[in-house]
Amino acid sequence: MIVSASRRCDLPAFGMEYLLQRLREGYAYSQNPYNPRQRKLVSLREPELSGLVFWTKNPRPLLENLGALEGLPFYVQCTITPYGRDVEPNIPPWEAVAAAVRGLSQALGKERLLWRYDPILLNPVYDAKRHWADFARMAAALEGAVDGCTLSFVDRYRCNQAALRALGVREPTEQVLLELAAGLARLAAEHGIGLHACCETPKLRQVGIEPAACIDQRRLSRIAGRALQEGRDPNQRPGCGCARSVDIGWYDSCPGGCAYCYANRGKARFAEE
Repeated sequence: MIVSASRRCDLPAFGMEYLLQRLREGYAYSQNPYNPRQRKLVSLREPELSGLVFWTKNPRPLLENLGALEGLPFYVQCTITPYGRDVEPNIPPWEAVAAAVRGLSQALGKERLLWRYDPILLNPVYDAKRHWADFARMAAALEGAVDGCTLSFVDRYRCNQAALRALGVREPTEQVLLELAAGLARLAAEHGIGLHACCETPKLRQVGIEPAACIDQRRLSRIAGRALQEGRDPNQRPGCGCARSVDIGWYDSCPGGCAYCYANRGKARFAEE
């Protein structure tokens, strides 16, 4: 079983102590997002555990606790975006995040590090020119340290509609989307970074951007040194290339406060189980 930690909240950034405790005790719980009282036990020990995928906007706590992760097959997806506190109020400056990514890459090798430029939102402050300029700086800082980049455009959910309206976020036309993505692809290629898209229009292939598999069993197979046979996850959105996994995070818990978040409608702290 592949364990995701986590699409639902930033466990490495805000819940590292909890995560380490769960790894020491060898289990965690996966919560049903539609019925929080319903949860199932998830083993964090081999052979049941076949791999871990970490998602974070601040990998510094992972870097500081690599010894506790020794021997585990895992990789890290780190989101680095150009937004300020108007959009991501509790996220470190991107330069600090990139420095931690480089530290992890030196310790683990770049195959275990992926960059997420996700989600892309467009408004009067963060227009296409701003995205191209900031992406270029980030790509230069991450050159040689990451094994690819995944992009996606912001999605609207009931819980983030008001925040996106307040920020003046607009829906890009297909032409704008393709032009912006093509520019990002060129910039990524200049720094030797392959660019993929998470659940976006197949037309991005026109500009050289292939679909992503964020939970990537082929990558985990290489890291683990054995072939994983998890199969495609049927519970994800159409166009998702992810392998089957179980998530051990919780909705309505992350202190990051990102305006676009689909999983956080409150300001609760991480629970202790």
